[in-house]
Amino acid sequence: MPNRTTNIIAGILLAIMFFTAFFSQLSDSATMDELAHIPAGYSYLTQKDFRINPEHPPLVKDLSAIPLLFLNLNFPKNHPSWYKDVNSQWWFGSEFLYHSGNNPDQIIFWSRIPMILLLIFLGWLLFKFTKTFFGNKVACLTLILFAFCPTFLAHGRLVTTDVAAALGVVLATYFWLNFLKNPTKKNILFAGLIFGVSMLFKFSLALLIPFFAVITICYAGFLKKSLLKYIAFAILVGIIGIVFIIWPVYQFHILNYPAEKQLSDTVQILESSPMGPLKNLCIWMADKPQIRALGHYLLGLLMATQRTAFGNTVYFMGMISASGWWFYFPVVYVLKIPLAFHILTLIALLWAACVIKAPFWVKPISRSKGWILEHFPEFSMMVFLGIYWLTSISGNLNIGVRHILPTLPFTYILVCLGIVKMIESINPAPFDSKRCGVPLKKRNRSPLAHCFSCSQKISTKKMATSFISVLLGWYMISSLSCFPYYLSYFNEIGGGYKGGYKYVVDSNYDWGQDLKRLKKWVETNNVEKIKIDYFGGGDVEYYLGEKWEKFDPKSGPQKGWLAISATLLQGGKGNAVPGFNQPTGYYRWLEQYEPIARAGTSIFIYHID
Repeated sequence: MPNRTTNIIAGILLAIMFFTAFFSQLSDSATMDELAHIPAGYSYLTQKDFRINPEHPPLVKDLSAIPLLFLNLNFPKNHPSWYKDVNSQWWFGSEFLYHSGNNPDQIIFWSRIPMILLLIFLGWLLFKFTKTFFGNKVACLTLILFAFCPTFLAHGRLVTTDVAAALGVVLATYFWLNFLKNPTKKNILFAGLIFGVSMLFKFSLALLIPFFAVITICYAGFLKKSLLKYIAFAILVGIIGIVFIIWPVYQFHILNYPAEKQLSDTVQILESSPMGPLKNLCIWMADKPQIRALGHYLLGLLMATQRTAFGNTVYFMGMISASGWWFYFPVVYVLKIPLAFHILTLIALLWAACVIKAPFWVKPISRSKGWILEHFPEFSMMVFLGIYWLTSISGNLNIGVRHILPTLPFTYILVCLGIVKMIESINPAPFDSKRCGVPLKKRNRSPLAHCFSCSQKISTKKMATSFISVLLGWYMISSLSCFPYYLSYFNEIGGGYKGGYKYVVDSNYDWGQDLKRLKKWVETNNVEKIKIDYFGGGDVEYYLGEKWEKFDPKSGPQKGWLAISATLLQGGKGNAVPGFNQPTGYYRWLEQYEPIARAGTSIFIYHID
């Protein structure tokens, strides 16, 4: 496939993705994490104070806040959530968006534009990465899967850190592989700078450290290069990232954050942390002028690690737990990723198994070493997938498929590489004059001149190409058919975007995105008063005013109009796992009623006489 054609296709795909993401988010209200991230980012740039939302690095929030600098916004500096409380991110976010005289819809709209551009940049980078290592065909196929991925479309429109984490993985791996192949001063410098930038996207990208350690040792060991030299270079790369990126960025963000406030906040935040030595180190660093910026980075890393270990109360397939399930992410992956892609994955795996010429137990070490040397980029991606999946399965924070978004780009590449190689392997047999009496010139000029064996292989190749094309068409249609409800997307096994809530909720299905759609429904149907149990980053009073009424969901059956978010509804119906001691089952009385409508996909509306 010519470069010009490949680039045109890539441009069209990225344009489609941009407009799909842009128009699908216009009617979405603020999601849960946006309530914290958007105001936090604005506070960083305008106040140079990192007291809000330290459990996430600042870079994504900074990017989202850049357009807000051109708006005339009121900052609630005198509100206790800012000057008094410790990391009151939800209270402060609510105050900034809905109670300070600002226009929340305007703020949310402009904050999301940089996120969509970041999504498109990830698409371009993924295309470049794949094209560089695997060629044009694999790059185009990979970009098709990315551009129509419902999960990337869902979260790439929102002010969250998950898509940026995927970007960080691809970006850092690209420059690390360049450094390994050619450890020049330039490549070491770029690898270090990009490593530092990636660490500022999301704390889960600390997993890049063991990933890079493994592939560096394998590269130096298998190619019989100086292992000590590569280890020294790798350490230098890390130092460059810390000294020239992480430290100065965090230093900027704490310029107006009083050292005594940082220390007291750190002590309170880590009060119940079990991480003894690191906890003590973080507290010690918190008020030291030259290193408190790195202390604040360590604080965020400890908060993220602690949350992953402790978990979160979540609904999953009829169960309620706060400690998670090891099979949560595998099940969610099966249900949330388009079914057509699962079939493509299966085809690629079967082809990979079929091309193994000898049983795996025959000289496994030497054969594996030879394969790794010939396919080091593929090996590197597999190592990352293994590390990330193992960590995700062993963690207790089970709140959304978005947490495994960093695995999708490499999964797409590996599957597409297998598909392309499979199709290319189906070639006509070499010309055999004894078996086929047709001269080579005629055989090339006319399909009718092929011998039966050659024609059969050509027919097989066309059939394989056609079948893959059908799967890609199915994949794209499956994605486009749920527009604009990408956050609630489930594949056919999961019941589609209307039925997926039966399996999982939270950011998999209901993150508060439909509050403005509820407002529109209430106004259209002339409802005077409605009881609402809402989950998300919106403000019910701001949008519905006197039309809504608070109620305690645990107080028993209700009468009149009810609107309940799917996350809270399923949480009130699920069965507690052994050891879970919080109230549950309080919405089971609604099982005898059918909702008369939905606001979007995620808010169920009832009328109880």
